[in-house]
Parts: sequence; C-alpha cells; structure tokens
Amino acid sequence: MSTLHLAILLPFVFVVIIPLLYKYTRAIHTGWIALLVPVTLFVYFIQFFSINKPIEPITVSVPWIPSIGINFSLYLDSLSLLFALLITGIGSLVVLYSIFYLSKDRERLNLFYAYLMLFMGAMLGSVLADNLLVLYSFWELTSVSSFLLIAYWYQRKRSRYGAQKSMYITMTGGFSMLLGFIILYVASGTLSIREIIAMGDVVSSHPLFIPAMFFILLGAFTKSAQFPFHIWLPDAMEAPTPISAYLHSATMVKAGVYLVARLTPIFGAQLEWSWTIIIVGIVTLFMGSFNALKQYDLKALLAFSTISQLGLIMSLLGIGSLALNPNYAPYSEYFIGALVAGILHLINHSVFKGSLFMMVGILDHETGTRDIRKLGGIMHLMPISFTLTMIGAFSMAGLPPFGGFISKEMFFTGVLDLASHSNGWAVIIPIVAWIASIFTFIYCMILIFKSFTGTYHADLLERTPHEPPFGMLASPAILAILAIALFFFPGLVDTSILEPTVKGMAPSAQLFIDEPNWHVHISAWHGPTLELFMTIALILIGVFLYLKIEKWKGPLFELLPKRLNLFTLYDKALVGMEKASTKITKTYMTGSTTHYLAYIFTFFILVVLITLFGTGSFIFDTSQDSPLEWYELMLGIATVIAAVFVLFSTSRLLSIISVGVIGFTVSLFFVIFRAPDLALTQLVVETISTALFLLCFYFLPKMKASVESIKFKLTNAIISICVGVTLTLMGLTAYGYRVFDPIAEYFSNSYKLAGANNIVNSILVDFRAFDTMLEIVVLFSAGVGIYTFIKLRYAGRNE
Repeated sequence: MSTLHLAILLPFVFVVIIPLLYKYTRAIHTGWIALLVPVTLFVYFIQFFSINKPIEPITVSVPWIPSIGINFSLYLDSLSLLFALLITGIGSLVVLYSIFYLSKDRERLNLFYAYLMLFMGAMLGSVLADNLLVLYSFWELTSVSSFLLIAYWYQRKRSRYGAQKSMYITMTGGFSMLLGFIILYVASGTLSIREIIAMGDVVSSHPLFIPAMFFILLGAFTKSAQFPFHIWLPDAMEAPTPISAYLHSATMVKAGVYLVARLTPIFGAQLEWSWTIIIVGIVTLFMGSFNALKQYDLKALLAFSTISQLGLIMSLLGIGSLALNPNYAPYSEYFIGALVAGILHLINHSVFKGSLFMMVGILDHETGTRDIRKLGGIMHLMPISFTLTMIGAFSMAGLPPFGGFISKEMFFTGVLDLASHSNGWAVIIPIVAWIASIFTFIYCMILIFKSFTGTYHADLLERTPHEPPFGMLASPAILAILAIALFFFPGLVDTSILEPTVKGMAPSAQLFIDEPNWHVHISAWHGPTLELFMTIALILIGVFLYLKIEKWKGPLFELLPKRLNLFTLYDKALVGMEKASTKITKTYMTGSTTHYLAYIFTFFILVVLITLFGTGSFIFDTSQDSPLEWYELMLGIATVIAAVFVLFSTSRLLSIISVGVIGFTVSLFFVIFRAPDLALTQLVVETISTALFLLCFYFLPKMKASVESIKFKLTNAIISICVGVTLTLMGLTAYGYRVFDPIAEYFSNSYKLAGANNIVNSILVDFRAFDTMLEIVVLFSAGVGIYTFIKLRYAGRNE
C-alpha cells in the first residue's frame, strides 16, 4: 500500500480514534487532536508542489475486487494536487478556527470532529481516485458525511430539514452519475479514468455516449449547487459556521467542479457538453447574485454568493472546453484562457469565501446575530474583523489589489471571446455576466458596510461587540493574506498548477498541437482593455445602486411572486409525495394480518407459477421413482385428514391432538425411510410441543366464536388452495431436476473428512461450523443491541 493510500486512510483512522480518546482528553479541546490530521496531510501533499515546475503524475493501485476489474487506484496530478491542498490546507485552518469557535463544554466535539474527519477522507478519495466506482463510493460518502455535519445541531428542525434536503438532492445526482459511469464502462471496458481518456474515439462513438454525459453532468450540477439544484445550499447553512466555511466554500461544492474538470478530456469535444455547462453556469451566476441581494442573514447572503461564484467557475470550464471541439479549433487559444481563469477563480474563491464565512461566524459569535438589520456601527469596536471582512469581500467583488480581480478580469475576457467567436445569441452571455457582476459588487458592499458602518444598535444585540481571540482571527487572517498575495504574486500558481492542469484538461486542443511549448502568464495589469472599462463601469453603477438600494430593492423584489420559486416547489413536492404515499399505503396497510398474508401469498403464487410455466421449467417425471407401498399411501392420507381436521375443529384440544398426529405420522415416514435418528428427534419434539401446547391452552379462556360462526371467504380458500398447489408443483419440479451431482456422495465420506460416524451430526457440527458461528455472532450482536437500549438513557440537550 502506497503513501497516497495511507494519506486517504488517515482521516478514517481518526474517525475511530477521536471518539475513543474523547473520554480521556476532556481537559483539552478535541480539535487539537483532530488538527494533527489536516496539518500532517497538508505537509505531505505540499512536498509535491513546486513553484517552478509542474508535478510529475503519480499512479498507484491496490487490488480491491480484481475479479471484476475494481482496484483502489489513485492518480495524483496537478488537478488532484490542487484539490488535495485545498482540502487539507483549508481543513487545517477550519479545524484551528473551530477550536476557538466551539465550546468544549457545550458541544459534542467527539462527533463533530469524527464527522469532519469522515468528510475529509471522503473528499480526498474523490479527487484522487482513478477508478470510477472508487470515485463514486467516496462521492456518496461525502453526501453522507455532509448530512451528518449539517444535522450536527439535530435538535433544531431547520438543521434536520437542511441535512435531509442536501442528501436527497446530492444523492439523487449521485445515482445519476453512477448510471453514466456504468455506460462509460460498457463503452470502454475499463473503469480507469486515464484509460477511458486514452480511448476517447472509441468511447465517443458509443450510442449511449451523450446520455452518459448528461447523467454525469446531473451529478456534478447537484453537488456543486447549479441551477435548478441549488436550493439545498442555503438550507445547509444551518450547520455550524466552521462546517459552512469548509464544506460550502472550499470543498464539497467544488466536487462537481472537479468532476467536470476531470472528465473534460472525455466529453469536451461535444458541443452538448460545453453549451450545457455554459448556459447552466451563467444562469446560476445571475440567479445566485440576484437572490443574494434580498438576504438579511449574512450566512444566507454568502450561500447565494457561493452559488453565484460556482456558476461563474462552471461557465468558464464550459467555455474552455470549446477548445477541444474541431469547429472551434482556430480559436482554441482564446478558450484555453477561460480554462485558466476557471481554475484560478476556483483557488481565489476558496480563499476569500473561506475567510468570509469565518468572519461571519465571528460576527455571530461576538454579537449574537447575523441579521444585518441589527448590525451596524461596530467598525470601531471590531477594526481587525472589519479589515479582514473588507479584504475578502473586495476580492469576491473583483477589485484590486486582491486575487479575485485577476480571475474576474479573465472571466470577462472569456465571455467576450465566446461572444466574438460564436454566432447569434451568444452575445447575451457577456451582458448577463456583467449584470451579475454588478449584483456581486452590491452584495459585497452590503456585507461590509451594512454590518460594520452606520448606526450602532446596542439594544438589538445579544452581546457587546468586541474582537474575538487571536486564535479565531488567525485562520481568516491567513486567507486574507493569501487573497492579497495572489494579486501581487500570481506566478505562485501559474507554472506549477494552472499550466499543467489546463494541458491535462485539453490535451487535444489545437493550441497545444501548434505550440507545444505554450506557457501560462498571469499579471494583474493588462492595460486599458475593454475588460477594465467593464470593471470601472460596474463599480460606478454598483456604488450608485448601493447608495439608492432602499428605493429600488423593495419594489423590485415585490414584483416577483413569492410563491413561484424552486424552494416552495420543493416543499410542495415533498409534502405532495408524502400525502400521496400515505394515501397509497393506507389502501393496503389495513392492519389486518389476513390481508397482509393474502398479498404475500398472491405475489408468491404469481411469481412461481409464471416462472414455472412461462419458462417451461415444470417437470413431472416419475419414471425413476420406486413404487408406492400401501402403508405409505395410508400414512399420507392420515396426514392430510389430520391437517384438514385442524381447520374445522371446534375444540382447541382436538386441534392440538390433530397437529400432534401430523407430527407423529411424519416421524413414521422417517422410520420407513430408514432415518431412525430423525424419527427419534421428531417424536421427542412432537411429544414435548404437544404437552406444552396443552399446558398453555388449559389456562386460556374458552373460544368465543365457533367454527360455524366464521364466515366462509372464497378468496381466502382460493389463495390457500393455490399456495398448496404451487408448493406441490415446486417440489415436483425441484425433484425432477438434476443440475448437479447429488451432494450426498460428498457427505457419505464424512468419516474420512471429519472423523465422524454420524453423517447428520457431522454436517451440523463440522461442515456447517462456520455458518453456525455466524449465527451465534448475529445473536450476540442482537443481544448487545438490546442490552444497550435497555441500559442507556437518552440525554436531552437544550436547543
């Protein structure tokens, strides 16, 4: 097993270790133990990073299910290294931040950090996996772990609602993605992503290639909160702020972006891939930035801003994928720039959004509210917090001297290039992008100035505002410094990350064929370009609209119907499905055992009879049977008479005796067929059970209803007869088939194999020993569970 495999397994090991150590380390904050994991992993991954040269791809594999070609294969290149550094780097800062944010006296920190480690390991597995099924396994594990993290404060209704909503949507997309993966496997014969990329021509010729593409895009769009699947992200803000800073800015919501980037070499040449991503991304960008304006909760504002920024990144990846299409080959140089911008903005977004989420958490922690209507006038009380918030917000708005300015300018370049090298309606895209950027500028101004400037409302705040401890400021301060460094030193990532990542995403682009020595060069200043004038215009218009926001914001949003939105549609659909399922369930869940048995037996009869006669499987061959003796026939008739007598008996005593007669006649069959040990066992069991039945029924009250008073139901009679006939036909068919050699020949050698003279005992004790052991394990596990439920007491927690 390689060190890459161990890096992924390390967080899962701590999922077990942290709860075990929690009981003995309550004197310290559990976060200090958890911090060892992301820091260790970040140090491990940073050794692969070099400013001056790209990483040499690394491939390692461990057999998992080799019989069907599933290996635990990992692939580390510039793209996966970038995500690994974000997962572990931002993860380290988030854990450090949470140590000071979460109280070790009031929170269940053992569960919090166990869930966090589970998510971290799942994300690392997702971005490093080379096998499609391994990727899918980790992908779904991110949904499960994020569900646990969002529902961390499970006593809150909104937390449970947000967790369920995120899991419903993301896991539905995950199933769709799995279907796409299966089609890729059928088309290529391999589960390796690198091998599928190498077989691009073969895979793209498969008739289900386009459906597979859309299935996979559905998974990516649901995970990265793209329109119309974005509705889970705002409700996920019910999670603690460290979770929001980690999952919903830097990691989980970027999983869909990673999937699109990783599979672009496979699907990028298809216009359906490119334009679907472009259109969905631009719509998401506009919709997210527009809806962010009407939010009063700062975390809700950041949630919609995250949706908007993810749409921006997606649209850039879609534009960049056009470089792989033969129709756009002459313009591949322009579209490659969009790929560079997409990856750069992914880095910038992780930096400034992680910082902003932490700063909003600080505001909530120190003032007791995130409502901008209650905040204001606290800049002089929290000057450091104001400065860090301003850096993050200005970088998100795309202003200099912050890293977001460079990638936003490159975004404008990308949409302008798309409009100039496409036909017709594509000219709308830069217009929509520019308007969405104005909205982005406005909500960034709201975030800064509505929170820190204006009138101070001391009576509306739960706590007196003051600066938080240094430990809580350290993480957002580091990210703020990175936001500035990415503006002045963009060369930190151009050669090492951006260039090899883009070349890996578009290996067949005409640009790289014509210019194999092409390099990425990023600078903050490009002269008086159209993009710069677009930025100046959006700042001027944005400032004007912000100053007049009270005059136009209310009337604008009042024009929109409040009930006609996807959030309401989801709730109504959920309620509708619950009502429909309840109505359907009540039609067959009547509370009657007779009805339930009727359903079960009817289904059994139909399935068995259709299988027997529909496939021609029924066989009734008596040619090899020995002749039936008169005493065997008499015993059979006696057994049937006793069974029928049980049904029509008016006395419990006679019914019990009749059941006993059935058992004793069966034991006589064992004697006739030379199985004395079974006969003896049957006689003992029947004797004891009959005696116990008589003893128990002696103390029961007399029967209130006689057999004559019970109404005859033809339906029940038909079902009963059909069940008997079906079982008889099954037995005759099973007897008539000899697919394999009789197993009796193997067990007849039991003395040599197991040293036993009694074949039956040998089968039970020796040949079935492993099965018996598993049965005992199941019983033991059930016993432990029952004991736990009896002994433990639920400890309630105040909301």
